[in-house]
Amino acid sequence: APACSSTSTSTSTSIHALNASADARARHREVAPPTGAVTAAAESDGQYLRGAVLSPKPVSLEQETGPSDTLRLTAESARRSKRISSVDCLRGLVILLMMVDHVRERFYYQHNVSDPMDLESISRALFFTRMTSHLCAPTFVFLSGLGAWLYAHPAFARPRPPSCFLFKRGLFLVILEITLVNFSWFGNFNTIYLQVIWAIGLSMLALSAIVKLHYRLVGLVGLVIVFGHNLLSPISLDPGENGYTLWAILLGRGVIFDGPFRIKASYPVLPWIGVVSLGYFAGPLYACTMDRSARRRWLICVGVGLFALLLIIRGFNIYGEVRPWQSQGSAVLTVMDFVNFTKYPPSLDFLLLTISPALSLLACFEALSSRVVFALELFGSAPLFIYVSHLYVLLISYRVVLATVGPNAGDLFAFAYVWEIWAVAALLALALYYPTKVFARFKRKTKKSWVKYF
Repeated sequence: APACSSTSTSTSTSIHALNASADARARHREVAPPTGAVTAAAESDGQYLRGAVLSPKPVSLEQETGPSDTLRLTAESARRSKRISSVDCLRGLVILLMMVDHVRERFYYQHNVSDPMDLESISRALFFTRMTSHLCAPTFVFLSGLGAWLYAHPAFARPRPPSCFLFKRGLFLVILEITLVNFSWFGNFNTIYLQVIWAIGLSMLALSAIVKLHYRLVGLVGLVIVFGHNLLSPISLDPGENGYTLWAILLGRGVIFDGPFRIKASYPVLPWIGVVSLGYFAGPLYACTMDRSARRRWLICVGVGLFALLLIIRGFNIYGEVRPWQSQGSAVLTVMDFVNFTKYPPSLDFLLLTISPALSLLACFEALSSRVVFALELFGSAPLFIYVSHLYVLLISYRVVLATVGPNAGDLFAFAYVWEIWAVAALLALALYYPTKVFARFKRKTKKSWVKYF
């Protein structure tokens, strides 16, 4: 009888253990994220941000990869999965286009480009080269807002307030613009130009206060600014007038300090505050409950809708751009006049023209997988590092060429053809690929918080 009792107890214990193990496996299947379509992280100016589940249906690691594959998952692959590939790809694409524009400004400056562009003096090749760079600033600012939402809503964790994160990041960017970035352009501090990094930094500082509003009010603020700021175009102030400094920072361009050195606001900030707010408002597209196919439909539909709106309001010269378009002597010139928008400050038409393809590209990159996409993703994973480093490579390269070859366009050394701009930009991207890869790997592994800013 005692032996039977012991056997019965042992059997009962084994059954309970098996049941507990089955329950644990069931719970694992309910909460474990799938490797390929789960966690995503976006990066806002160098910060890892936990993000979206690309599929709302829970799948276990064993179901998707098999037990042996699961055991071979490394910490490196786990960290790599904590990114939104499509966001990195889009950011990487605009970084490459930005390189082209900065090579133009360094080696083709004898043909200065006005804003809007002067169709009577600019070549077609230079016009469309400059047009490609228009995608850069709106995309960077929009994705900064999107990244802030992802930071505030980490996957499989409670929401957290993003105000402190936005304030510190924005302040860091403002300081970076005034110091490292400004010196990389001119090699001195005689004049401090407040440009795109400054604009992104101030936009994030503004968003740190705006996000304290209800989520829908954040979207409303963005819509009102983006669609309404053109109504303020008639306002113009001269230096010395009351409110000039604020106007120059928000809507105009001009010198806001003139003393031992000069400070010039070159990137009017108000429209970008609207764009970063809309980026934050778009964040739920990458929420855990959003299906991947549904997100792609939303991105494409909104992108196409914005472009259709542009065709209507620009086609009839209704609103959104200071300069009306008109028919020119050829079809190409007419198209050039139609899309020749104001960037400083960015008009509504300018923002519609750039944000609409950015949204469509986000949708397209989710369905692509190739070596080119991987390269774009790499560049997009360390945007601030490559931004600063490529500016210094261009500064040093130009100084070396000018000293060895000498000037050939007045006091400047300059390329003779537009295609040379694209060729040098391609070589620059290749030269920075491996350093970016090394830094991106270092940034994933390091525990130093300041490195994440890049």
